[in-house]
Amino acid sequence: MTWVSWRQFRTQATTATIGLAALAVLITITGVHLAHVYNATVRPCRTSVGGCGTATMQFLQTYKFLQVALPFLLLVTPALIGIFWGAPLVARELEAGTHRLAWSQSVTRSNWLLVKLAVVGLGSAAVTGLAVLLVAWWTSPIARLSGNRFMPNDFGENGFVPVAYAVFAFALGVVCGLLIRRTLPAMAATLVGFIGVRIATTFWVRPHLMTPLHKTVAILAANGWGFGPDPSGHGIRFFAQAPDIANAWVYSASVVDQAGHSITSQFIQQACPAIAAPVTSNLPGQHVARSASPSAFRDCVARIASVYHLNTVYQPAGRFWIFQTLESAVFLGFALALCGVAVWWVRKAS
Repeated sequence: MTWVSWRQFRTQATTATIGLAALAVLITITGVHLAHVYNATVRPCRTSVGGCGTATMQFLQTYKFLQVALPFLLLVTPALIGIFWGAPLVARELEAGTHRLAWSQSVTRSNWLLVKLAVVGLGSAAVTGLAVLLVAWWTSPIARLSGNRFMPNDFGENGFVPVAYAVFAFALGVVCGLLIRRTLPAMAATLVGFIGVRIATTFWVRPHLMTPLHKTVAILAANGWGFGPDPSGHGIRFFAQAPDIANAWVYSASVVDQAGHSITSQFIQQACPAIAAPVTSNLPGQHVARSASPSAFRDCVARIASVYHLNTVYQPAGRFWIFQTLESAVFLGFALALCGVAVWWVRKAS
């Protein structure tokens, strides 16, 4: 059974091997040059007294297309595996009727499906893992400039979570093929389902995998502050930017008092009359703040700082690998559940 599954999968495996080999050649040639440019331009200025702005801009222009294309490749690889390897795996046999011959042999239906899942599933994980390693090596000089891998796209293109995505996409494709029994509709359903789960996980699941930390700093220690129109259009609001937390995932930064209450327009108007006194704007019913002297601005901020502070909610950079592990466990759990559904369906199908 393993031999038969391999023969059915060898075309996809050969194509993937050729693609990985071509990618490896491209990455090796361009990656060596990219590392040389970094060592020759950016690294010396990072250890010197002067700034690195010009050198960094010049470096980031090197292979600019590949800087976009390679991470995008990692973004779409799991989806492509689900569409072209997972969905047709059983759907093509159900559509052509060849499953009846396989199910009439001495091998049980469960073993027939499990071998297919193991052969192609492991191949999916291997291909994605090798692609991740190649791209991670190529982008390592660029990563040194930022290092924040918590951004939504960066998180899904780093570490080992792309492998979990690929295994999940493959299992999702298999189940879609079993339930729909037609290859093309199953491929479309796999794409829609995978994108939906990725979006839901990124924005609704990942932020709650771990309880965030809180960092309280004085207003004057914030990374900048300012005034702007109140959302109602009839007042003024004060805002402050989160302090610099190296490579952290910042959820929010809010100006609050000791009881956790947000700053109000009424307080600003009382504490900062020179700034908060409204001037009617060109838009009916809306006001803007008066311009104030630098000393009035500083006095206003000092009054606010005497009552309020900045509360930053964030995940520290050191939790990156914990988040990678937790999210990978979630997707591998989904994949295992889908494989269980597939085995159950094959055993009950007529």
